[in-house]
Amino acid sequence: MDLRKLKKLIDLVQESGIAELEVTEGEEKVRISRVGPMMMPAMAGQFMQHHTLGAAPAAAVPAADAVAVVPDGHIVKSPMVGTFYRAASPSAKSFVEVGDRVSPGDTLCIIEAMKLLNEIEADQGGVIKEVYVENGQPVEYGESLFLIA
Repeated sequence: MDLRKLKKLIDLVQESGIAELEVTEGEEKVRISRVGPMMMPAMAGQFMQHHTLGAAPAAAVPAADAVAVVPDGHIVKSPMVGTFYRAASPSAKSFVEVGDRVSPGDTLCIIEAMKLLNEIEADQGGVIKEVYVENGQPVEYGESLFLIA
């Protein structure tokens, strides 16, 4: 199969949100599969409903279940990819706990990235209402770390 055609098929899978695409051309067979959070379940169900021979129609996802809960307060997000630590060392006390009052500039946690320890500071004052990440857990860029209200 031509490399350009293969790239177009990969782009089709990425843009459409389908989970899997299989194409047979003569003796050549290509299967492009995507698993994980990138797949949109509603779109995958629609694709399977319209493109699977002899299958029963997929159940529609009710709109009421898709209501997002918006937290009341400010969310501190991770500025980098790394490992989240609540304290300076395993035996040390956590920088902050739920219920603690913080001011702008107070250290909330450490994110280790490429063997460097980066202190993450509060960008606004308030009370820590929630800690979203467990100690030692890997975090992604933009992942929610704390809720300050």
